[in-house]
Amino acid sequence: MIYKFRIILDAEEDVFRDIEIEAGDSMEVFHNAITQAFGFEGSEMASFYLSDEEWNQGEEIALFDMGDGRDTDIRLMAETSLDDVMDQENTRAIYVYDFLSMWTFFVELADIAEKEDGRTYPNLLFAHGQLPEFPPEKQFEAEEGMSDGFDDFGLDIDDYENLDFDENWN
Repeated sequence: MIYKFRIILDAEEDVFRDIEIEAGDSMEVFHNAITQAFGFEGSEMASFYLSDEEWNQGEEIALFDMGDGRDTDIRLMAETSLDDVMDQENTRAIYVYDFLSMWTFFVELADIAEKEDGRTYPNLLFAHGQLPEFPPEKQFEAEEGMSDGFDDFGLDIDDYENLDFDENWN
């Protein structure tokens, strides 16, 4: 089977790529197809995050295990096939490339089709828009208990003069 995906940059401008790939290919092959389609070098860290219909970030599938060597349950792209995590009911993921720049993409499985003879996969079907020079800035929402720069105790976290701590503590 062939999975057809739309990968959309999280930005105000419309920038997306449509890629088709074999359902049994690894998430690492998909990662490489995305980086090539958007013109990245492909040398930065990246992760997929499984997502629900509201684009809530779920389980991580990492390019590399950055753990401290302990036995962890981190899923790796090279060991996870697309059809292990995505199907007709599970169609969305978030892809983050370069954790310093935070290029963020919405990935959606748009169609499942039969493999076409003579076509090589992965295949870039369509490209729209140009990747900006710099990643779009993100607007993060304050966590519960935090609003307008004040913490749970009513302290203004931007008012360094009155936070009552010794700058020379070390």
